[in-house]
Amino acid sequence: MINVGVISDTHGLLRPEAVTALQGVDSIIHAGDIGSPDIVRELLRIAPLHAIRGNVDTEPWANAFPVTDVVQFGSVLLYVLHDLKTLDLNPHAAGFAAVISGHSHQPGIENREGVLYFNPGSAGPRRFNLPISLGKICIGNDGLLHPELIPLAI
Repeated sequence: MINVGVISDTHGLLRPEAVTALQGVDSIIHAGDIGSPDIVRELLRIAPLHAIRGNVDTEPWANAFPVTDVVQFGSVLLYVLHDLKTLDLNPHAAGFAAVISGHSHQPGIENREGVLYFNPGSAGPRRFNLPISLGKICIGNDGLLHPELIPLAI
């Protein structure tokens, strides 16, 4: 089994609760709106990191990160982008097991055509009355994905 921490929309704030929730994961995916290179450094202390930049990541440091990414764990392919509305491919036809996004700050788990659509929500500053959360995806030895949303107590 592989345990993947999924975080998004930190906007420069890595809460202690998020650090605690990510302990023990094998890898971390950040789905954009990182907000600060300090977030990257702190996440790398926990586990290997795959990060993309979001619409607020406009400073020169953010150019090191792609706008989208394909992350592979064994035979499982995950497509990562910040804003799901910009998805310009058919994930099922492309062989992706999951599409991971952020941007909306709204956590969600949905399956469409056998593809997991996973948004961990926002782990950074609260926006409106939306929850503060992150997620984990456990990838079984059989390649099946087991997603989980984790509310962060504040």
